[in-house]
Amino acid sequence: MKFSESLKKNSYFQNVYRNGKSYANRFFVMYVLENNLGINRLGISVSKKVGNSVIRHHITRLVRESYRLQEEMFNSGLDIVVIARVSAKSVSYHETEKAILHLGNLHHILKNQVT
Repeated sequence: MKFSESLKKNSYFQNVYRNGKSYANRFFVMYVLENNLGINRLGISVSKKVGNSVIRHHITRLVRESYRLQEEMFNSGLDIVVIARVSAKSVSYHETEKAILHLGNLHHILKNQVT
């Protein structure tokens, strides 16, 4: 079952940047803002500073897949924007998954998390 959509419009990204809360780790920065829609919308941003288009798309696919496989762990009704840092250039899938869950934990948006 699909719980999420993509965040596509620049205005949506800007709204999350302006009004959302952010936490960061070594590989990613995650902004989160409630959207009151009942579903999550995931946006992924990878700058040209990170690498060429092949590297940028690879990172995007890793983030999207790691989120997709863990999305039942996330609360719903959120706009989530993940920004890749330059250090994410050589990240593996397992490191990506671990980093995304770490940021979700910092934001307190994971279901059944121990505080």
